[in-house]
Amino acid sequence: MRLDKFLKVSRLIKRRTVANEACDAGRVLVNDKVAKASVNVKAGDTIEIQFGTKSVKVEVVSVQETIRKEEAQEMYRYL
Repeated sequence: MRLDKFLKVSRLIKRRTVANEACDAGRVLVNDKVAKASVNVKAGDTIEIQFGTKSVKVEVVSVQETIRKEEAQEMYRYL
């Protein structure tokens, strides 16, 4: 699954266009490397998102095309 779509489906970032902009600005790292929005994400990858001064680091647990809002947090775990 594409990185921008994963960020939206997992609700780490609310909109896919915002996820695209964050990737283009170099604020998203996958496995400690700056990632473009088109990078494929799989279970076991680590994603770090920089929001201004705050940083969020998560590990991908599962990848699903669609998921209910209540279950979205099961797609990742915080590190």
